[in-house]
Parts: sequence; structure tokens; C-alpha cells
Amino acid sequence: MGFVKFMASTAGRILRVVAGLVLIYVGYFVIKGVGGDILAVVGLAPIAAGVFDFCLLAPLFGAPLSGKAIRKS
Repeated sequence: MGFVKFMASTAGRILRVVAGLVLIYVGYFVIKGVGGDILAVVGLAPIAAGVFDFCLLAPLFGAPLSGKAIRKS
């Protein structure tokens, strides 16, 4: 549960946004082509999760999807 609480924190949200930006960068400038485009689109998921404050992995650990609900518990 510690991992989920970290990902719901401000540092975890920033980490998700940065990871998404890295995936987009790698997709467009390192891999290139169709595979790179797919990786760049996948990079949008962690950015959205960080910006809109939800954790996609939390339900796998039995926690709620909402970051606010995770921090409250």
C-alpha cells in the first residue's frame, strides 16, 4: 500500500507526468516510426493520471482509483 500512497502524493503525480513526457520523447525522437507513435500515445496515460489525480494501478492493490480518496484513507 506504500507504493500506492506514494503515487497519490504530489511527488508521485509529478513522477507520472515526467514519465509520460519521457515516453513521448523516446517514442518520437529515439524509436520513431509506428512503434514510436504508439509509445508516444501510451505516454499520454501517465500524464493524464498525474494531471487528473487518479492512479491506474491502485485498484490492483485494493485501493480506490481516485488520488484524493487514497490520500484520505
